[in-house]
Amino acid sequence: MIATWWAELSLVMKILWGVTLTASLVFIIQSVLTFIGADADSNFDVDVDTSMDGADLSNIDGGSNLYTFRNFVNFILGFGWSAILLQESVPSVPLRIILSVLIGMALVAAVMYLFKWLSGMQQSGNINLQRSAAGCEGKVYLTIPEGRSGSGKVQITINGAVREYDAVTESETPLKTGTSIRVVDALDANTLLVEESNTYTV
Repeated sequence: MIATWWAELSLVMKILWGVTLTASLVFIIQSVLTFIGADADSNFDVDVDTSMDGADLSNIDGGSNLYTFRNFVNFILGFGWSAILLQESVPSVPLRIILSVLIGMALVAAVMYLFKWLSGMQQSGNINLQRSAAGCEGKVYLTIPEGRSGSGKVQITINGAVREYDAVTESETPLKTGTSIRVVDALDANTLLVEESNTYTV
């Protein structure tokens, strides 16, 4: 029966089903890894980064950076299932595509907000950043521009857990992804001043 159903699908629908089912599988794997402690997220411009930290939700980048593999999967998930489920009720292909895109974007926004909220709740509830962060070491997750000209992101080990924060540096050169860093100071509840360190190892 499944073989007959598959054979009757158009090429476009076969591709749509294949992509959507793949995105669904990846989403399930990401969700499992997230809640057992592996951050399966990565930025399109940097290397994939994986870290273990129990079930530490502050290690998730779903709420702060739009262009991540996680958000790409979420968009495909929302778009693909919407396009499939709306096939009968919305016969107009252009309208169906528009609605599917909007639903995909809404899913990305919802997941980003959810993880940002969860991360903020955990960080604000567990850590006094100004008191605990100075001297902590870690690595750059998203490149930090030089001379405080912009912010990037770092993952640091603080109070025995790996957590992610915005970061700036006074260095004359950018601190690229993977660079070992040391926290100089906490500028506010979410932003650190960091410098390059040669002593941190994973």
